Amino acid sequence: MDAQGRGRDEGIDPADQWVLNPDTGDYELRLTPSPGRSSAAAGTSDSRRAPGPRRRPKPEAEPPGDRAAVPGQRGGRRGAGGGRGGREESRKQGSRAAAPATGRRKAKPRKSGKKKALVWTGGVLAFLLVGVGTTGYFVYQHFNGNITSVSTDGAGTGGFSKDRAINVLVIGTDKRTGDGNEGYGDAGSVGHADTNILFHVSKDRTNATALSIPRDLITDIPNCPTTMEDGSEKDIPATSGGRFNTSLGQSDRTPSCTMRTVTELTGLKVDHFMVADFNAVKSLTTAVDGVDVCLAKDINDKDSHLKLSKGEHTIQGEQALAFLRTRHSVGFGSDLSRIEIQQQFLGSLMRKLKSNDTLTSPTKMWSLAEAATKALTVDDKIDDINQLRKLGMELASVDPKNITFTTVPVLDNPNDKATVILDKSKAQQVFSMMREDVSFTEVEKKEKAAAKAADAAKLKGEMAAAADVRVDVYNGGAPPGSAQNALDWLQNEEGVLKSTNQANAPEDVKKTTLVYAPNQADQARRLADLMGLSASALKPTTTEAGEMEPMKLTLGPDFTEAGSPLSAPSKAPEDIQRVEADKAVCAK
Repeated sequence: MDAQGRGRDEGIDPADQWVLNPDTGDYELRLTPSPGRSSAAAGTSDSRRAPGPRRRPKPEAEPPGDRAAVPGQRGGRRGAGGGRGGREESRKQGSRAAAPATGRRKAKPRKSGKKKALVWTGGVLAFLLVGVGTTGYFVYQHFNGNITSVSTDGAGTGGFSKDRAINVLVIGTDKRTGDGNEGYGDAGSVGHADTNILFHVSKDRTNATALSIPRDLITDIPNCPTTMEDGSEKDIPATSGGRFNTSLGQSDRTPSCTMRTVTELTGLKVDHFMVADFNAVKSLTTAVDGVDVCLAKDINDKDSHLKLSKGEHTIQGEQALAFLRTRHSVGFGSDLSRIEIQQQFLGSLMRKLKSNDTLTSPTKMWSLAEAATKALTVDDKIDDINQLRKLGMELASVDPKNITFTTVPVLDNPNDKATVILDKSKAQQVFSMMREDVSFTEVEKKEKAAAKAADAAKLKGEMAAAADVRVDVYNGGAPPGSAQNALDWLQNEEGVLKSTNQANAPEDVKKTTLVYAPNQADQARRLADLMGLSASALKPTTTEAGEMEPMKLTLGPDFTEAGSPLSAPSKAPEDIQRVEADKAVCAK
């Protein structure tokens, strides 16, 4: 019997059966008899059994077609009783078997509703986002056997860290497998990256940006070393000028290839990925008793099967999936319009998950955790419930008012009206903001604002003409070819003709730097203005330079493309699409 069933039998809140182990810092399931009840009454046959976690029950077998397969997925779900999780449980069980019952700590006073909610989540509000699905993670060891994972193939950072920003890529596939999904068209799809959200959480965990990447964006897909389902390795060649959604499924590509494509596009290294299918939407929205949405007009969409009247509605299951798939009946009828209503839906879902109605309901929390761990495929760096717990704790503290949904700025493709191309000037500003951890909701600390003001003051002064700027360009850790890329741009686009490519620097640098002499300050200001260098990138020497002596520009890992500013703008471009997660918006 699981914790929830046991609690019902004894009249015990299942939350009280998860106990903090002071030695490990983790919550563990303690299925011991209630005070004043015999072990027989509690359903045990051995009154001498010491308190401790039981062996995790093996998950029930799933019916065929209940879950969509993800390209590259190996081995299905991890068995709860076997493998790493099961062995660890068995070891813990055995090590506690001899512990006397009298050694238990005194029971603590009963927790308030909000504190108990934290026990239920292990201190974690489930991380959630949607592709055509939602995600949610809880830390119960009970759910470890539900987790399905796919290799990152070395495409990510190797895992999130507490001391830096976190980037999680959520992918919604268009694979139609699963009960009731065959009627949605394109039944033979291999499962493309149909909906994509890069969720960036700031280093200080005060704000987050959820960046939607259009599936029809024309972009380059890099070479993708890939682990296949049978364990073999395959090097899938790069393609140029294809749709973003073909980074998954097409040519046997797995989610790790979508990871690489995102990094190539944005310059942001991804920590983790999560993949959701159609069933994820249906099961998760049902687990929370529906999500509130608003329509500014009646909708009857024959393609998505959504039929709702103008006004507010609570939707779940098939109706929630239909809402997220709708595009012809909203906005301009494009995929960009569908992205907007998905963002509105996500904001509402986040508010629902943050509400006491969900947090203080053990039944909802349990159902949501069960549905979430079965509905998603994650990368192999977070295929353990404890790793998910740690990730959730990092993501949980962001207030919805400080979470901004936005979309990669794009333009209509002049050569193909069904696709879009990158709006380079605006997109690079957005990518730069995310790389430099600048908040879209302007919740940066006052110290950061003061530091930027100080930087701006340092750059004040006369600027030399571009034609008078002398500079040698070195590659000190930037992508290969960056020095020549920067040189071509400086000479051909900006008129900095007295510039040369000096190839690799003697040593790599952490960030792009410009070394100049005191009598070259006017040249340094001009180059900083052209390249978007911050004052912290400028490194003056103490000795004067000769008349023909050049400055030294060393490109670091922050350099991605010539013309892309190296210091982040202080705020987002005014006319990009965006909405905060705490704002209720009606779909038009």
